[in-house]
Amino acid sequence: MARPLFGGALSAVIPHSARDISELRQIPDNQEVFAHSQTDQSVIIELLEYQSHVNDSDAARYHFEDVAGSNKATEAGSWEVRSVEALPKSELSLQECSSAWLLSGAQLISKFNEEAKNTVNIHLGLFRLPQFTTDILVTFNDPVSISPLSSSAVGSSASVLGLWSIQDFRQLLQSLRLIDPGVFG
Repeated sequence: MARPLFGGALSAVIPHSARDISELRQIPDNQEVFAHSQTDQSVIIELLEYQSHVNDSDAARYHFEDVAGSNKATEAGSWEVRSVEALPKSELSLQECSSAWLLSGAQLISKFNEEAKNTVNIHLGLFRLPQFTTDILVTFNDPVSISPLSSSAVGSSASVLGLWSIQDFRQLLQSLRLIDPGVFG
């Protein structure tokens, strides 16, 4: 079932067992953040400024590198892009986008600025909406290797890792729908 986002301006099918992080802490107005109730998996939906200086085919990589910077995964070898593919508009509910992209990669990320680094698969969906000067970025953070020294190691077990799948993420991307373009200002 689709869940309202940004006050009902957008909607999408959010993966099962998702907890709305805005119920726990302050989230910027341009973000919706959901975390799996039992793992460190998370999904972030962001309304960002359209990057007109970046070609559509390079835009997902541009945003991935920006996320790497935010995650302090900027050292050589601390991130990699594995694949970038165009998402066919015929498979998307968000028909207002000029193009859509799916990037898969990985980053070495420390939680709460700890020394310990965790390997996190990053799946990034990007919807380009130049008519609204907006890029919608949807990021699925999927930890695959937790350092024993990380605060995330407490209580984590291999049996609960990976409860959300790339198929769940693809369903979210395919179900994302614009209801009120007024959200873009």
